[in-house]
Amino acid sequence: MSGKPSGGARLPLSLRRRPVPWARQRPTWREARPGVIAEALKRARSRPSGNWYVVGASRAVRPGRSLARTVAGREVVLWRNRAGRLVGGPGVCPHLGAPLRDSPVVCGTLVCHWHGLALEGGAFAGWEPLPVHDDGVLVWVRLDDVGGEPPTDAPVVPVRPALPDAVAAVYEGAGTCEPEDVVANRLDPWHGAWFHPYSFVDLTVVDAPDGAPDGADAEDGFAVDVSFKVAGRLVVPVRAVFTAPEPRTVVMHITEGEGQGSVVETHATPLGPDRSGRPRTAVIETVMAVSGRPGFAAARAAAPVLRPLMRAAAGRLWRDDLAYAERRWELRSTGRFPG
Repeated sequence: MSGKPSGGARLPLSLRRRPVPWARQRPTWREARPGVIAEALKRARSRPSGNWYVVGASRAVRPGRSLARTVAGREVVLWRNRAGRLVGGPGVCPHLGAPLRDSPVVCGTLVCHWHGLALEGGAFAGWEPLPVHDDGVLVWVRLDDVGGEPPTDAPVVPVRPALPDAVAAVYEGAGTCEPEDVVANRLDPWHGAWFHPYSFVDLTVVDAPDGAPDGADAEDGFAVDVSFKVAGRLVVPVRAVFTAPEPRTVVMHITEGEGQGSVVETHATPLGPDRSGRPRTAVIETVMAVSGRPGFAAARAAAPVLRPLMRAAAGRLWRDDLAYAERRWELRSTGRFPG
């Protein structure tokens, strides 16, 4: 790792004295070395996932409601049984192949809307459940035939703030790319102020892996000093650290500044090919905001109002970042990717 994080307290808000025009900010292309990003991606892809894939938000699986998605070409469906426990399995009815995503949940039982076959979450009539996990924010499914790794009892869930102390929101989007293209986007923090000038300014990567193939260690992350734009010249300076705990996840922890302890998790779930044979990937991003300020209790109380705003902010960023990921896949798939 190169460089040392700066210490000392930070002001929660700052007024930029002389905003630098976008075209005159410091170029970052020399620092954003393709080899550093590629090796960080390689190390992320080598880490075990236990064959777990994020399906969606926990809040989306309410009593009486199922959540269905195609994961790596496999139709899966999740719901809560009569006791409120998460259950799930193949999203295809074993009787005549009906899509279970369209079937209702009645008193904890998923009832196929074609002929009434009722599933309570256990093996029945050729339908076999799949291992599922609810971490309180996201729901996961384990697909051993897809992942091909030694299975684990639970997914690799990043360190998070306690849910009762946080305001949490989950954004979902999808693009024509593979999970590695989404992860590579997140392992390139240098693009932030250039590609997202409406959100980030004064970005400096102060600590990064050296790009060596044997550089995997506990400090294998990117530390960034950056200011989030609030309004006009008013910004919030923070230090953020990006790490990849498993092949399809990148986590940003706010380690200094306002919102210290807040987390942004980006999960990339392969969906399967589209009708043209191109890969599709879902981006499922969790934002968990916390603050030590006494007034943050009011923010928690206003969470139902704040969540749509948080999802909209994430969506604006991912409008651009999915274009980045899709472009990367296009270049890779046609042999034109640099390096």
